[in-house]
Amino acid sequence: MGETESSASAWIEATKIVLASDKQLAERAISQLTDEQLRLPLDDNTNSIAVIMKHVAGNLRSRWTDFLTTDGEKTWRDRDSEFVDTFADRQELLACWESGWQCLWNALDQIKPQDVPRTVTIRGEVHTVPHAIQRAVSHCGYHVGQIVQLARFLAKDHWQTLTLPRKQTPH
Repeated sequence: MGETESSASAWIEATKIVLASDKQLAERAISQLTDEQLRLPLDDNTNSIAVIMKHVAGNLRSRWTDFLTTDGEKTWRDRDSEFVDTFADRQELLACWESGWQCLWNALDQIKPQDVPRTVTIRGEVHTVPHAIQRAVSHCGYHVGQIVQLARFLAKDHWQTLTLPRKQTPH
């Protein structure tokens, strides 16, 4: 493997690590909430954690199914329905969430270093493979931040920090 291929492989692996960390943060946050809290929007103009998770899963399924060969905005995706909580229970929510992430992992596992210079389309717009991947990292990070912030708010005094607790930063 040449230096360029080695760098591409390292970048893909680093991307997987960052995304897995984001996924784990969201899951550790939601594990601190009741089923009712997962479905509770702050007001009529915000999404509940369950809805955010449904949207992330729908986005991941659409973007990462046949990533290198079809437009990332699939004709079968009903984005508007992602913003409606239709889950029977936490198990169904987590199965939906997992299905989106599994599409992502499958696609990232199939990307070879020689695919990195290629282009893909998302909503008809051409992206380099790195741009499309970074777009996904940004989108996931944005929504994971929302999930964590909402969970922190909803858990109130029962919250267990996901990172270093305040005033415990090593010097």
